[in-house]
Amino acid sequence: MKQVLLACALGIAGMCTSTQALAWGERGHAVIARAAIDALPDDGPTFLKRHADYIAASASTPDSWRQDSEPFLKIEEDPNHGWFREQFAFMTQPPRSRYAFVLELDKERQRIAQSDPERARLMNVRWTGTLPYAAMEGYGRLVANMRQIRLAQAQGKDTAALEQTCGFYAAWFSHYIADGAQPMHDTLHHDGWQGPNPRGYTRDPRVHGRMEGTFVEKIGLTPADLASRIPATPQHQQGDVFDTVLAFLDRGNARVERMYQLDQVHAFDEPGNRQAREMVYLTTGEGSALLRDLVYRAWRESALPIAERSGPAASDPTHTGYDAGTGSAPAARSPSLPGQVPGS
Repeated sequence: MKQVLLACALGIAGMCTSTQALAWGERGHAVIARAAIDALPDDGPTFLKRHADYIAASASTPDSWRQDSEPFLKIEEDPNHGWFREQFAFMTQPPRSRYAFVLELDKERQRIAQSDPERARLMNVRWTGTLPYAAMEGYGRLVANMRQIRLAQAQGKDTAALEQTCGFYAAWFSHYIADGAQPMHDTLHHDGWQGPNPRGYTRDPRVHGRMEGTFVEKIGLTPADLASRIPATPQHQQGDVFDTVLAFLDRGNARVERMYQLDQVHAFDEPGNRQAREMVYLTTGEGSALLRDLVYRAWRESALPIAERSGPAASDPTHTGYDAGTGSAPAARSPSLPGQVPGS
């Protein structure tokens, strides 16, 4: 069964049926997830390595939630796969709340509705994306589940079912980190160049899939290709996780023009093209490294005692950060972890 699942994840012809190739495609998502799990250190959640095939096979699952056949799910899920930063450059710092972000977008839409109707048409959650919020929600699921595992271990209980659940949460979380590693998911120019185009970049929407799907298949990307690009020591073990994710997406956005330049010279049509290969290895490697780091960090965070609240709850209107529009104060910053992982 594991062999069949992994074959599906790697898109081997004849082994499975895919409804639509989205994001990195099944191979890219599976490889990014598998390399990250393989790189977990010995003091991390090593039980996930027993589920590595399952995690790799499940890493593309969120793309199956974007079909017209499940309209409510599609409405929720579509924005989770993009972060079109140019569209909402008016925000110097995105809010620490999915709902506050949506409300800010709508305020801006109303403000520019008359002066810039074309831009206002795209000033909504579907055409700006919510990828970092999906990632942070996934990170929170991991921490909460890992805390359950630790408690069950302390009580001498069987943790097999909880560990399987953790494997699915890791796969789900991996999808958004992998999407963020692909520059086309971090830009308004996700499916062909938009607006003024002095350098003559393609407006063909198929540009999105030429690198992340077709080219990845042509070069037969494997976890071994990424292993040397994941530092031996986990990084990103201090500071705020949301800030880390936003910075990661900004790095992807900075590579967008390079992607279009490579496409201009048909680099992604040639499996042997060195620069095209390097772009794939660079972006998938960074995605896998961050995924490993944050899965490891979630495990460490799950060991922290839950702090007792000393003031009003986030949903209490007397909380100093309470937002009447969302009914909650924004998310708190990530807790500090004890000690320091060398090199982080």
